[in-house]
Amino acid sequence: MLRQYELVDRVLAYDPDADEALLNRAYVFSVNAHGTQKRASGDPYFSHPIEVAGILTELHLDDETIATAILHDTVEDTVATSEQIQHLFGDNVARLVDGVTKLSKIEAQTENERAAENLRKFLLAMSGDIRVLLVKLADRLHNMRTLHHIAKPEKRRRIAKETMDIYAPLAERIGMYEFMKEMQTLAFQQLEPEAYESITRRLEQLKAGGGDRISKIGSGLKLLLSRHGIQAEISGREKHPYSIWRKMQERHISFEQLSDIMAFRAIVPTVEDCYTALGHIHRRWPAVPGRFKDYISTPKRNGYRSLHTTIMHAENQRVEIQIRTGEMHAEAEYGLAAHWAYKQDMNVRPETQQNWIADLVEILDNAETPEELLEHTRMAMYQDRIFAFTPKGELIQLPKGATPIDFAYAVHTDLGDQAVGAKINGRVVPLRTEIHNGDQVQVLRSKAQTPQANWLNFAITGKALAAIRRHLRLVEREQIVALGRKLYDDIVARLPAPLAAGALEEGVKRLKLADEVQLMTAIARRTLTDAQVMEALMPGSAGADVAHAPPQSSAISIEGLAPGVAYELATCCHPVPGDRIVGLRRPDASIEVHKIDCATLAELAERSDEETDWIDVQWGQKTQGAVARISVEVRNEPGALGVIATIIGQHKANIINLRLDNRDTGIHTNTIDVEVHDAHQLMRLLAGLRAADAVAGAERV
Repeated sequence: MLRQYELVDRVLAYDPDADEALLNRAYVFSVNAHGTQKRASGDPYFSHPIEVAGILTELHLDDETIATAILHDTVEDTVATSEQIQHLFGDNVARLVDGVTKLSKIEAQTENERAAENLRKFLLAMSGDIRVLLVKLADRLHNMRTLHHIAKPEKRRRIAKETMDIYAPLAERIGMYEFMKEMQTLAFQQLEPEAYESITRRLEQLKAGGGDRISKIGSGLKLLLSRHGIQAEISGREKHPYSIWRKMQERHISFEQLSDIMAFRAIVPTVEDCYTALGHIHRRWPAVPGRFKDYISTPKRNGYRSLHTTIMHAENQRVEIQIRTGEMHAEAEYGLAAHWAYKQDMNVRPETQQNWIADLVEILDNAETPEELLEHTRMAMYQDRIFAFTPKGELIQLPKGATPIDFAYAVHTDLGDQAVGAKINGRVVPLRTEIHNGDQVQVLRSKAQTPQANWLNFAITGKALAAIRRHLRLVEREQIVALGRKLYDDIVARLPAPLAAGALEEGVKRLKLADEVQLMTAIARRTLTDAQVMEALMPGSAGADVAHAPPQSSAISIEGLAPGVAYELATCCHPVPGDRIVGLRRPDASIEVHKIDCATLAELAERSDEETDWIDVQWGQKTQGAVARISVEVRNEPGALGVIATIIGQHKANIINLRLDNRDTGIHTNTIDVEVHDAHQLMRLLAGLRAADAVAGAERV
């Protein structure tokens, strides 16, 4: 464990102006607060926060961050309070300690509401000051280094999985690759011990058999570049075990088949030297096709910049080479932490690297359930990325498998809401088309467009899914309230006397609801019966037992309401405007609209109980169309289906779905779902089909 003077000397070595008194106070406070507490290893507990602080000194972080690391467990694990921290160490340190305290446990189970709440706090604290995340990552790294001291294997595996699922990807997202690699290696050792042992043993055998192969290749690279006037620092290593195992899994190959297990890094003075060095390397050794990546012209979303290439060295050995400048190397090793070094202007934030954090906060605002928050956040943090371009050349980073709707929301929420189509590389494509690396994407928009429910089937980014679901929730809420008002008006019409002024407000109070909107929602969702509402509005109006209400006075119009939102069209009878209809109402569910002569209506009525009631509904004059289902018997002859499609098109109907049900020698039976305006149009369509020679029969089902 670092002694007090050793820790302070480390900070002063890179920051002579650091607040030495602050660090000393924090050290003494932490030692006293943790007292006789012990870790699983048997060491004094206060050794942990001191070692976490020591890890952060390697990143040359400021004195406030170091003090936060020393104090980060005091509020959670001792009797110390946030007020004490604020009084002794100032507002900034208190805020940072509070942020880290809230991040104490983030569990990977999506069903756990506490996990979502912790993640919510994590995102808010992280968006306020990224140093909170830096302390938390150092905390987790030290816990992983001492994980072997925990006796229970299941606890070790849980912590390792948590690290692999959450903390390592977070470290990668802010460019802290050294943290990421060490966390992954330590977690891999616990999660896949046999694979870890096997790969480690084979790496050792390879190293013993190849002698000083890495130093020879490194010397050759350095000599090549120096001959062309480029002074480069060359370092080489084998890839870490988890990286090798992941490649074996992805490519479905054995260790012996994996050829690119050596990686070299060339650090050169300038950006121009990067490209010059690349040219000389490619002239000297053959480049492996498809393995060149230019992260200098198109940096990763976390700000990572470097040139990557793979060459065929002697004896057909694949060798990966990364070429970068010293500044790029500092950012590659420590990522966002490099911007928080003591000599940086602390008012300058690397905003370009925090765009993904802003996306996470937007998801936080839009997510309604814990599961939704966890799902969307993991999508935003953990997926592999591709690059696509706007028509103006702006670079947009997306996860693999993204579609134009994800691209639109990545550019701006309004563009996503109004998307109607897209052009990829100049060709018009549907919104569900997958975008590939390097595509240029132009989103086609219309102010009349709004987010559609079917977008959820192909949008994959957390930001897009959160925005679409948020809009659909708002629309559903508006529709349900509108339906509730229509039902409320009918309830009022059935009261024995006109409502007195203020009766609605009094009724809301009697029902113990928050406001009028909540009442309308309860009526529409039938969490309140008509009799209960009547009794609340006018006590005594529904009878002493409040069991029954007077019959419905008039049909409820569903005009202006969207099918699938405030009400559902039954799939057993497929009602369309013009049909006589009735509504089935169940508690906390949308009204289900059936044709009055629906074959299953009697069965539903027999099964219904006091929880279910039927209401009289009507279409309204301007109700939009619906989908009807028809059965068409087609003669088995060439072009018959084309005839049917032509007739349906001539009658201005739209085929939604077509299914071949029966196929025999002479006649095929097809079930077709068609979108029509009303029952009259459907009847004309059926008559047109029956008149065709290719059609043996057509009926509505």
